[in-house]
Order: sequence, then C-alpha cells, then structure tokens
Amino acid sequence: MTMNNRPYVLSIAGFDPSAGAGVLADIKTFEANQVYGLGVCTALTFQHESQFDGLSWVPLTEVLRQMEVLYRLYQIEVVKIGLVENITTLAAIVRAIMTYNPNTKIVFDPILKASAGFDFHDAMTLDTLQAVLSQLFLITPNLPELNRLVPQREEIEVKARLLAQHCAVYLKGGHAEANHANDVLFYQHDSFLFESPRIDKGEKHGSGCVLSSAIAAGLAKGLTLPEACVEAKAYITTFLSSSPTLLGNHF
Repeated sequence: MTMNNRPYVLSIAGFDPSAGAGVLADIKTFEANQVYGLGVCTALTFQHESQFDGLSWVPLTEVLRQMEVLYRLYQIEVVKIGLVENITTLAAIVRAIMTYNPNTKIVFDPILKASAGFDFHDAMTLDTLQAVLSQLFLITPNLPELNRLVPQREEIEVKARLLAQHCAVYLKGGHAEANHANDVLFYQHDSFLFESPRIDKGEKHGSGCVLSSAIAAGLAKGLTLPEACVEAKAYITTFLSSSPTLLGNHF
C-alpha cells in the first residue's frame, strides 16, 4: 500500500519541539524526498536548536503500541531509528520490526550526544550492539559517534570496517578538521566516497537526522544503497546551505 504512489517510511525517534531534529525533522525530510512519513515517538525532549534542558523517555510498551497501530494498516519496507533509551529498547524495537516484516531495511542513526551538548548514551559500543547490528541495514555515525562505538585505538577506516562486518556503515565527515565534509559508505566489502566542500555557517541542528532520513527515503523509492546515499548527500548539502541559522530549511 502507498499514499498517492508514495511509499511509506517510518521514523522511530524523539520529539524535538523546535522541529530541527528527531521525528519532526525526519517527517519533513521524508516528505521533501517524495515518500510518506509515519512517526513513532521514543522521547519527549525539552530543547531548541541551541539549548537542551532534558528529556522524558516514552515507556517501551507505549513505543511498541504506537508501532502496532501503524503496522495494522501500512506496508512499511524501510524504517529509520533515531534516539532510543538504551540497547534493550533498541533490540526490542528491531525485534518488533522484523516480526512485522523480516525484509525491512533499518537505518539506525546512533544519536549519542545532542548538538547542544547533552549526552544520551555511554553504553552503546560495538561489543554491546553485536546482537542488533546484524539485523540493521545501515548505521550512520559521525566521527565522534564512531569513536564512541568503537573505542579501540585503531585508525578511523579500521573502526568503520569493524562495524561494516555486521551492517553497512555511512560515516559522516562533518566533524573532520578540513575544508571539506566528505562522507564514506562501507558496503559489501567496498567503499564509496561522497565529496562536498565545507559550507560557511553550515552547522545545523539535526543534520544527522536529516541525512539518515534522506537515505531511508531513497531506499524506500527503490534506489540501491549507493544511489540513495548520492541523493541524500545532495539533499543534505542543500539543507546545510539553506539558512545562516542553526535551523535548516527543507525543499
């Protein structure tokens, strides 16, 4: 089933009142990329683009209940997961998704720290995520998140390839200290480079949410993963240059 010939994509993420990140940003990204966005809320956050005051987690039973209602009606082939309370919650969500549709492509954006500085998790590492990673289609860490997920003292590419033994990895390069913001996809024993210049005043609240959701939208439209990443990289580049503020515009 589709909405006006647009496939459905589900975001399972936190609620950001400023709509710059989380499920609201995901929905806006889905719609701008010609898919119909559905949403499940995992946390109520008290924040705007430059300040994070805290959050209240939605109980797992209520997260799963939101999902169950949607799966009664909609055929969902692609799911983007963002902020979750802990590894147990993530595992339960993934297990439920696979029960509803074992062929689902799951894109996981491992949000470990808010752009305003709030730490969400310190227990998510390669070791603790082992059981879940093999059921994911793609994980999209930035450089600090990769270093948290794989704390061993290896080179960045080695860390990414350790993750890529379990699922595809899209490594975001926005935190690199260079005049470019290049990303790399590690997929099926190969790597793909996506180049872009660093944008003046291009820092945006929720940019990681937007990128992962744009990739999910491309997958839902039937693109291959490298094709979806090309399209998403173009979208995020436009998004980052859309405004001089910390909130970007969707087109």
